[in-house]
Amino acid sequence: MKRSVFAILVPVFVAAGAAIPAMGHHSFAASYDLTQPVTVHGVITQVLLRNPHSWFRLEVRDANGNVEEWAFEAGTPSGMIRNGYKPDIIKAGTEVTIKGFRARDASQKRGMLRELVTSDGKTYGMFGPQESK
Repeated sequence: MKRSVFAILVPVFVAAGAAIPAMGHHSFAASYDLTQPVTVHGVITQVLLRNPHSWFRLEVRDANGNVEEWAFEAGTPSGMIRNGYKPDIIKAGTEVTIKGFRARDASQKRGMLRELVTSDGKTYGMFGPQESK
């Protein structure tokens, strides 16, 4: 009897364990409204190159001069680094303009990065440097 219970439970636990990582990842379209573009200009406060996606956090002044905290999700760290991003290129204090798409929940100051432009005109896309236009 013990062996038959064991034979049933092991495959159940293996299947459950395999399903957990699959639930953790999401598509950008699930979190961001690709019909709602947003452009912000501000100063980077933090760059997080971590899996599964990198983040750029920045302070942005609204039309009334109030500071808002924004966060933009970007590509994987390895993909970004392969395409020219380096941790020391864009860091806290860097003035940037970010174009992207708003979070589906418009009350959040969050978006998906499409393009980041530094004050010296260097343009980075979702996955690395882009040709200047």
